[in-house]
Amino acid sequence: MDARTETPAVLVTRNGALAVVTLNEPQSMNALSPAIKEGLVHNLPPLLSDPDVRAIVITGAGKAFCAGGDIRAMDDRATVSMRTRMQRTYRWYLPLMTADKPVITVVNGVAAGAGFSLALAGDFVVAAKSARFKAGFPGLGAVPDLALAYTLPRAVGMVRAKDILFTNRDVSAEEAYNIGLVSRLAEPETLMDTALAVARDLAAGPTISLGLAKQLLLRAYELPLEGFLELEGMAQTTAFGSADFAAGVEAFRAKRKAVFEGR
Repeated sequence: MDARTETPAVLVTRNGALAVVTLNEPQSMNALSPAIKEGLVHNLPPLLSDPDVRAIVITGAGKAFCAGGDIRAMDDRATVSMRTRMQRTYRWYLPLMTADKPVITVVNGVAAGAGFSLALAGDFVVAAKSARFKAGFPGLGAVPDLALAYTLPRAVGMVRAKDILFTNRDVSAEEAYNIGLVSRLAEPETLMDTALAVARDLAAGPTISLGLAKQLLLRAYELPLEGFLELEGMAQTTAFGSADFAAGVEAFRAKRKAVFEGR
């Protein structure tokens, strides 16, 4: 609970198979304060492990998605303190990035610094046309964190990633879409409807095979071809043994739309 607002710093709402996680400190542009981080530590693991949650949507309250790290928490520059803070953050961030279920980030405004990183933790990034992205880290003399130097070049290529990270320039929503940083663009007033439509489609899909495909994509740049094909074979074996695959084959033969249950 945030003492300044007496409201939760992170809100969670359930809508059928969807869980919507909202960073809820609009007065600070949802910067990753201790209260927001604690809310994510508390709320994300149960959602990620709940089989009834088949897709997770993350957004920000107010006019910003997330303005990055909380500058008020940066006064203590002791090495041990920083390592401790980063390790606490990784407790919720790594499971989020490697989750089997789809994650949709809804960028309703500025996504800067660690907020930029959080946006790219989504499998789908849905942005308002008024949104903008900014690395932020160079302006503070810091290095990109929360895996931004990992995710950004995979999204836009190494040359563009260096340009964005080194120059600290603003990236408009239109440019972000054109270079592959954003999956969908929407008008601000229809942003959440657009994102929820994407999330519902994903949640209704074969989430077993989607999760397996996500794991393959995470390893696609790391393994030699032989090792990747071995992993692919194991993933396909698992997919073929799922109830979703059986439902998909039955529906195909019956010439009707499959109903998947995520198992």
